[in-house]
Amino acid sequence: MKIGLIQQLNVSDRAANIDKLTRNIRQCARQGADIAVLQELHNELYFCQTEDTSLFNRAETIPGPSTELFGALAGELGIVLVLSLFEKRAPGLYHNTAVALEKDGSIAGTYRKMHIPDDPAYYEKFYFAPGDLGFRPIETSAGKLGILVCWDQWYPEAARLMAMRGAEVLIYPTAIGWESTDTEDEKERQLTAWITVQRGHAVANGLPVITVNRVGREPDPSAQTGGIQFWGNSFAAGPQGELLTVLPPDKEEIRIVTIDKARTENVRRWWPFFRDRRIDAYGELAKRFLDE
Repeated sequence: MKIGLIQQLNVSDRAANIDKLTRNIRQCARQGADIAVLQELHNELYFCQTEDTSLFNRAETIPGPSTELFGALAGELGIVLVLSLFEKRAPGLYHNTAVALEKDGSIAGTYRKMHIPDDPAYYEKFYFAPGDLGFRPIETSAGKLGILVCWDQWYPEAARLMAMRGAEVLIYPTAIGWESTDTEDEKERQLTAWITVQRGHAVANGLPVITVNRVGREPDPSAQTGGIQFWGNSFAAGPQGELLTVLPPDKEEIRIVTIDKARTENVRRWWPFFRDRRIDAYGELAKRFLDE
């Protein structure tokens, strides 16, 4: 399974972003990728830095313009694409939704982001309802893809449920970076934690992890903050958490990584975590908090 990671810097011109994405997807296909993964909300700037009702006009239906455009490209190139879109499901109901497009351009499946953050510069609860499709891998001709989105990557339960349903790889389209007032020490702690927790998902589930992040500075339209410096560092980890590739922190790049499915199977034989899980003792995990 060859997967293309597309780490891109976005601008305010949506058409220019899509044109660049198209060129980058073509490059992935030329380099032999079976799958190309795009970053979170890849068509535009990350608009959740402010709360603005006019921005709901940017949402689209699924199927819709983006699935049609990228679907035609997937069909032309014979490549599976992982998209991340601002979905308009119904009047007043919107989601942060990932879409897997099959090699013939059809929609293989969708995943609606389950964990929705609400932090300074990441006001996603204003825009997105929590997902309601559960944690279900999407079957494609290139493999069974456990697609999750950004904030989901901090939750071991999400990764575990995808693995339990047979995902062959965990994929995280992402938009994460530093706020302008963060100290250098704090920046390093955040980045290290972000990489570490996802490598932990790889180890705990015996699965490769693919994470594709934005890069570059995007201004805060309200001027209340200095904007977000997206930290790039898109990466792929193997089923023992080993880093297969890490992209730069400060520039756009495309990288193709090869996932060895036979190695994933062997790692699960060496480290049989699923065999030894005490499923009889985990019932309380479904509770919000334990007082005793």
